[in-house]
Amino acid sequence: MMTIAATPKPPYYAVIFTSLRTDVDDGYGETADAMVVLAEQQPGFLGVESAREGLGITVSYWRDLEAIRHWKQQVDHREAQCRGRLDWYSAFKTRIALVERDYGLERDGGLAGC
Repeated sequence: MMTIAATPKPPYYAVIFTSLRTDVDDGYGETADAMVVLAEQQPGFLGVESAREGLGITVSYWRDLEAIRHWKQQVDHREAQCRGRLDWYSAFKTRIALVERDYGLERDGGLAGC
């Protein structure tokens, strides 16, 4: 099921991982799923959103830069990063951004006005 991450009131950080895949699939889906489960267990993790149709974009949300540093250095995550560089990605870019404002819409079954 696809959901939008329920983030707290800003400020918080977003790690935006944009990627292009190779044709190698060996364990990719299982590793991607495991990384989400592992990220959810990390201190400072706030949520994640991901989409892939040709270009893959995963945005994870974090309380602060220290939480992001810890996640980047987590042992299993480092192994997945290495595997991604060797096998799964033909190109990728990671961007870290401070979220200063957010707003949105959640329908509760009724119509929203403009």
